[in-house]
Amino acid sequence: SSRIPLCMLHTCDATLQQVYQLLYLKYYYLQAVDSWLDVLLPRIKPRLYQNGGNIISIQVENEYGSYSACDYDYLRHLLAAFRARLGPDVLLFTTDGNSAAELRCGTLQGLYATVDFGPGPNVTAAFAPQRLYEPKGPLVNSEYYTGWLDYWGEPHAGSSPAQVAQGLQDMLQLGANVNMYMFQGGTNFGYWSGADYKGRYKPVTTSYDYDAPLSEAGDPTAKLFAIRTVISKFQPLPEGPMPPATPKYAYGPVPLRKQGEVLELLDVLCPGGPIRSRFPLTFEAVKQAHGFVLYRTRLPRDVWDPAPLSSPPNGVCDRAYVLLNGVRTGRLERDGQMTLNITGQAGATLDLLVENMGRINFGVNASDFKGLRQNLSLDSALLSDWLIYPLDVDSAVTRGWPPPTPQAEGSRARLGPVLYTGAFQTPGIAWDTFVKFPGWSKGQLWINGFNVGRYWPARGPQQTLFVPGSLLSASAPNNITLLELEGAPPRPFVLFLDRPLLNQTVSPQAGTELPPP
Repeated sequence: SSRIPLCMLHTCDATLQQVYQLLYLKYYYLQAVDSWLDVLLPRIKPRLYQNGGNIISIQVENEYGSYSACDYDYLRHLLAAFRARLGPDVLLFTTDGNSAAELRCGTLQGLYATVDFGPGPNVTAAFAPQRLYEPKGPLVNSEYYTGWLDYWGEPHAGSSPAQVAQGLQDMLQLGANVNMYMFQGGTNFGYWSGADYKGRYKPVTTSYDYDAPLSEAGDPTAKLFAIRTVISKFQPLPEGPMPPATPKYAYGPVPLRKQGEVLELLDVLCPGGPIRSRFPLTFEAVKQAHGFVLYRTRLPRDVWDPAPLSSPPNGVCDRAYVLLNGVRTGRLERDGQMTLNITGQAGATLDLLVENMGRINFGVNASDFKGLRQNLSLDSALLSDWLIYPLDVDSAVTRGWPPPTPQAEGSRARLGPVLYTGAFQTPGIAWDTFVKFPGWSKGQLWINGFNVGRYWPARGPQQTLFVPGSLLSASAPNNITLLELEGAPPRPFVLFLDRPLLNQTVSPQAGTELPPP
């Protein structure tokens, strides 16, 4: 209508564009979901209880009520997809936090609503929201939290064995059903540690020990024995002794040698060459799911006086190591330092090695694009004409690329990013172990070509990485590759221990500073 103000028409157009975009994304998302279910569910169907198997129920969604969309059509689509592939008899359920608001958006008629919560003083009240949606039927805590995950820069999380055992006893006395999360801890090998967003970006540590009844290495803890005592009050325990902890071994110190700087190895780490773009592209735009991307441009003019290299808020995701003519000058960090003063001549090479620290996997901020998400500026002038190198460090390590001639052991340490290598032999065994990083700052570790994960002792709390014995050779040399991003110790070595160190938080904003001995 000509009576509608032009600004309102523009607003309407923009709103319609957003609606169409969301419908477009939802359509292709559901296509991907259906494609995956076409592979997964036919493998599950023969193993259902009614088909002679041991699967008694299937979870359709997890904590969807914590997401903002509250899209019942989406849940109906999932319900129909599972029913079409599994049949009418299987019990389908959802899991949500134990609040009415979360259950309101997280469940649907035809899906049995269950809840999740940790130890608390009043189990009856904790189950009350489930009873609002399921007046009859079993009480189910689908995720009874036996501990909690760790974030870099925060204390190691946990809960007491007595507290966890008491909560379990209270639920069993109600006749409730319980699934423990986690019953055994685990490891976010490689780049697979995720992140939360709770007012700020919070990346998760490599260890997912979780203070669980069985540790990250699968060993029984005091919490497990407390849980067994509670279970014994309600049903007989299996006969025979408990399996012991797996053997661990302290292989000791292993010296490392510098093999080359990342900037010297771009032909090896990015064999396809760079992508040229006027402005930066995200990891997703260059099809880089994890790891690192190097962004390179040149200073457009002489900068004799310190001038700010700046990123808008959340323009760097998640951490950028800044180098000028190959010399590290500092870093830019998500929810942290967004401006760095630099000087240099026109034409000087400006590199930013950007690290993906893990994707947000819960809540409304799950669209977590990585890399340089917005344009950087130098003294308020936008930088342009970028070379973008998606780095494939893992493939290079796996194929054992021919490295440059290594420098002598103990040679002068260079601020990262630098690759180091070393090797050690075991005394004829391949037992689990834990590797410590004395004096190192932050980086990534590979053993025998396997990406063990991120280390960050300068921030903590995790100080060691778990190395399963299955990664090691009892007879051949075990090869170590280490990518140090910030600063190596004067005498570079790693130390293999027979126990983990998971609870030493140094500083929530630490960077290159070294941890106390």
